[in-house]
Amino acid sequence: MKIENSVAIVTGGASGLGEATMRNFVAGGAKVAVFDLNEERGNKLVEELGEDVRFYKVDVVSEESVSTAIDDVVGHFGRVDICVNCAGIAFGIKTMGRDGPHSLSAFKKVLDINVTGTFNVFRLAAEKMTANEPNDESERGVIINTASVAAYEGQKGQVAYSASKGAIAAMTLPVARDLAFYGIRICTIAPGLFLTPLFEGLGKEVCDALAKDVPFPHRLGAPSEYGDMARKIVETPYLNGETIRLDGAIRLA
Repeated sequence: MKIENSVAIVTGGASGLGEATMRNFVAGGAKVAVFDLNEERGNKLVEELGEDVRFYKVDVVSEESVSTAIDDVVGHFGRVDICVNCAGIAFGIKTMGRDGPHSLSAFKKVLDINVTGTFNVFRLAAEKMTANEPNDESERGVIINTASVAAYEGQKGQVAYSASKGAIAAMTLPVARDLAFYGIRICTIAPGLFLTPLFEGLGKEVCDALAKDVPFPHRLGAPSEYGDMARKIVETPYLNGETIRLDGAIRLA
């Protein structure tokens, strides 16, 4: 599928991996709807990038919030071709710590936003994609979800986050099989250590220490590299049902 003239939804699109993906798509000639809770940042992006970008304050776990926003996207841009899910949260909590067992409410919140929220958005986006005219490859849409290397090698304190990202990776193949009939592809990207606002807040010394664990290149990933991978998935019709590690060959200890 061509990026140019396509219509994309990017959740978590106001910062980090989502923003990098949104910028990549806009640079390629796409129209992008940013779904995020950060109104200030979202509105600034619209001011900067112009009419090719629309911001929607969306709660990804709310069926009404997502459905209303997607309906507006279709009403404004005419259709939905691409859905990239980058919205997510993480807590650093051990299964058993000094204060007792892991908070059940915190565990549920991570799974609700990361798993249910991702599913909620792409299922409703897929519904709109089924109405698209197929292109020369019989494609009607592309879905890209975000897992993590923590889905495979979760570290201490990552039980909820790892469970949520493992679920996203596990959904990929069955969803690809479900949506094949409609000409809709789905892939998942599993990033390693990326220089997102979360990592930047740790300071240069900590980031440099983390970068030493990456076999090659010896650095943290750039959000733009995630955006490049997302675009490559969109533009490569034979990529389907796969979870792709984007991690410089790191395997978390």
